[in-house]
Amino acid sequence: MGGGAHTNEGSAAMAAGTIRYWAAAKAAAGVAEEPYRAETLAEALDAARANHPGELAGVLRRCSFLIDGDPVGTRSHETVRLAEGGTVEVLPPFAGG
Repeated sequence: MGGGAHTNEGSAAMAAGTIRYWAAAKAAAGVAEEPYRAETLAEALDAARANHPGELAGVLRRCSFLIDGDPVGTRSHETVRLAEGGTVEVLPPFAGG
């Protein structure tokens, strides 16, 4: 009963969810997925860079992102809020033919 999925009373609380890495991002991170605790996509990605120093930072600059299935597109990562229990998909550019 009740329980708003997107309540914004005062300052937003940190959300806990999962980051899933695909292809080159998975190779650079060394894991397929890991938990996040962050308010925004920018915060989650900063934590991922800190947790996996090295190649991941460069890979993330080339990636696109889905938040709970919705593309981030060109929105600033600082403005993309993360929901409790959400999923961030990290999608590097894929070679096509």
